Amino acid sequence: MRTVLAPPSAPVWALWLRATHWALVASIAVAWFSGEALLRQHELAGYAALVLVAGRCLGGWLGGRYARFGQFVRPPSEVLRYTADLLAAREKRYLGHNPLGGWMVVALLVAVAAVGITGWMYTLDMFWGLAWVEWLHRTLAWTLVALIALHVAGVAFTSWRHRENLVAAMWSGRKRPQEPGDIG
Repeated sequence: MRTVLAPPSAPVWALWLRATHWALVASIAVAWFSGEALLRQHELAGYAALVLVAGRCLGGWLGGRYARFGQFVRPPSEVLRYTADLLAAREKRYLGHNPLGGWMVVALLVAVAAVGITGWMYTLDMFWGLAWVEWLHRTLAWTLVALIALHVAGVAFTSWRHRENLVAAMWSGRKRPQEPGDIG
């Protein structure tokens, strides 16, 4: 009988970060699909999403290496350089988030927070029934859907481009170890 060894891997995303990510996916899905038909579930899922975003932000300042905003939120000049390299098919592989992915994390967190806050506002007497609050909440929700679609497309493209299953990495917390030319 022949023993097959698993390929080496490097720890990247901690359990708390992965749990937060997938719990956020679940809370957004519940909020989206429950909508007005199941208003209480919709509200609870929205509040859960807000708590998860707050926890992720705390982890962005106090978490481990690949969870910290300072590690993956790159300056605009670096994002533009990465984008040019990406369009020329010569982008480097990042062990954590690449510059575009880092800014997508920020955009998603801001969008989820904005949707949650406007939903909460709509439950307050001072905002109840105001058309602009409902319009803003719905517009932000659709913006979040668009960002999620871009995020999923970016994950699929990067997985294909670097021959690495990023969804599996977000479940296991591990990625292929850093190789020459990669950015850790």
